[in-house]
Amino acid sequence: MPSASIAFIVFVFGSLIGSFLNVCIYRLPKGKSIIRPPSQCTKCNTPIQWYDNVPIISFLLLRGRCRACKAPISPRYLVVEVLTAALAVALFYAFGLSPKFLAYSILTAGLIVATFVDFEIQAIPDHVTVVGLMLGLAVSAVFPSIFDEVSLFRGLVASILGAATGGVIIYLMGFFGKAVFKKEAMGEGDIFLMAMIGSFLGWKLVLLAFFMAPFFGLAQGIVVKLRRTGDYIPYGPYLSMGAIVAVFFGQKIINLLFYGL
Repeated sequence: MPSASIAFIVFVFGSLIGSFLNVCIYRLPKGKSIIRPPSQCTKCNTPIQWYDNVPIISFLLLRGRCRACKAPISPRYLVVEVLTAALAVALFYAFGLSPKFLAYSILTAGLIVATFVDFEIQAIPDHVTVVGLMLGLAVSAVFPSIFDEVSLFRGLVASILGAATGGVIIYLMGFFGKAVFKKEAMGEGDIFLMAMIGSFLGWKLVLLAFFMAPFFGLAQGIVVKLRRTGDYIPYGPYLSMGAIVAVFFGQKIINLLFYGL
């Protein structure tokens, strides 16, 4: 089958995953089940029929409004579905249908949920990061080739080392930040998030993601200070962005920085 045809299938499957991620983003912060009840309008609670729940297409055909009550549907639903599908296709072209494609697809799904929830409630649910961490360790043990290893044991060790590196570096940043600024600098959710990222990427790439995150957060930090609307900036989204860059370009960046290749 031509790669373009496979890419289209990956896009469709990615949009379906994105639809499920939207459920997680909406329900997890509210402590609701992500399984039951079936999808319904958040305004009038009318159950959503299957033909109004087709990823991307239904949103466009309904023009972003509920069929029953005509209330606007958050554009986030469309953004998440398109973003998840697009990242799935990008991963396919970067890694093919390989263990790395599987591992990084799981990672990006977790990052998308963590990012949008953190933007909304300034917290990252442990349901996302702890489960993601466990999946990272499990996938790395089953597919050690993610870390270019052959031994299942060495794959697991690489994952554990990455998780420990990610969690510890964020913990230390929060510890010293609190000591200097006399207030919380990092939340527990950020620690588990970086541990999750490290379990998939290993210690080198998780460090790269950590050092890249401030560049993504700089713009929002400037806006917050200029508007004087508060001083809290959710850091999870920028750690996630750093992780995405590390997935696609991390090894090339490391080679360029340290080996001049």
